[in-house]
Amino acid sequence: MGLGAVAAATRKAGHEVELLDLMRVKDPGPAIKEAVDRFPPRVIGIGVRNIDDQNMEAPIFLLDQVQEVISHCRSFSGAPIVLGGAGYSIFPKSALSYLGADMGIQGEGEMAFPALLERLEQGADLSKAAGLYLPGLGLQGKRMFEKDLDIFPFPDVRLWPTYLAKDQGLWVPIQTRRGCPLDCSYCSTATIEGRIIRKFSPQRVMKVVTRYFEAGFERFFFVDNTFNMPLSYAKEICSALIAKGMGISWGCIFYPGTLDENLAKYMARAGCTQASLGFESGCDRMLRNMNKKFGVEAIRRSSAMLGDQGIRRMGFLLLGGPGETRESVEESLTFVDSLQLEAVKITVGIRIYPGTPLAETAVREGVISGDEDLLFPSFYIQKGLEGWLQETVRRWMMEHPNWMR
Repeated sequence: MGLGAVAAATRKAGHEVELLDLMRVKDPGPAIKEAVDRFPPRVIGIGVRNIDDQNMEAPIFLLDQVQEVISHCRSFSGAPIVLGGAGYSIFPKSALSYLGADMGIQGEGEMAFPALLERLEQGADLSKAAGLYLPGLGLQGKRMFEKDLDIFPFPDVRLWPTYLAKDQGLWVPIQTRRGCPLDCSYCSTATIEGRIIRKFSPQRVMKVVTRYFEAGFERFFFVDNTFNMPLSYAKEICSALIAKGMGISWGCIFYPGTLDENLAKYMARAGCTQASLGFESGCDRMLRNMNKKFGVEAIRRSSAMLGDQGIRRMGFLLLGGPGETRESVEESLTFVDSLQLEAVKITVGIRIYPGTPLAETAVREGVISGDEDLLFPSFYIQKGLEGWLQETVRRWMMEHPNWMR
């Protein structure tokens, strides 16, 4: 979705664009060579979505795959390579250095990438380019957050790889807003998108959903971190979907503390069939430690309201954070069991991201050093829970086939 959005904005700015999706390509070399031969680029942009898989027990560092892609690009083209994407934006300096690209853009590429292309085309000075990082020189111009998201085009289906049109299992990602002010202790969203919530208008969202529907797609996933915030905007989106009457199915990521029965009913009428509940703990004390703005009873009410409307619920537990105890772990597992969710995803140990309260705690407790850039994954797990926590989760999962790691 991110790469497609930047591609569409770049085309809108008057440039010729070719999009290469390597998600299902086992060997990227031949695919890159064929694309470069067909469309000799003057600039190559690479979207970096994830740095690692956030698995504490056996973490997979994903930038080595990106490094391979860059190596192939260097072999077949002399075009400058520009990095971007959510993962890159968390580590703009260290990821650029590790990957050896020519430059990188932190933040919204729909604005910054076409502006960079214009400067490159004119041979202009890059020292003031918004959000641009250069090797050894760092940030050049202050990154910008566009207030009016409606000026950005959504990803264009004409640029998508052909296999997507035939993929009956695809849930097309849709983003309706950016930014999050909630400051959960472990979360990197504010680093990527900023703290102020910025929204596409409901009319703009309906336009793109309709376009994708007419192209043959009927299942969508709203990838906003908090679909139900603000509540009034969520209701507007649902009302617009109901009015369209397309009969689509969709899912979303749900903040458990903000829900009323009207929204739950609107969601079901609008075609919502599943919701991911990011409550992360079933212990009030741990929820406060994570800076969640809700308690366990709010989770229970939200879950019940969604379930009453026939919406499938996936719950998320994030175990082992600061202040976690054996008692709070058992409390969380017992609580999530009582909700009778259709699925539960459990993460043991928390990936530490720079600039978060969790990183500050980890430095204070000596888990990481103060100058560690955290590009290579480091995890927090409360001392005294190592081993016991993993075994306890495994034991619970054996009795719950719908729970997963």
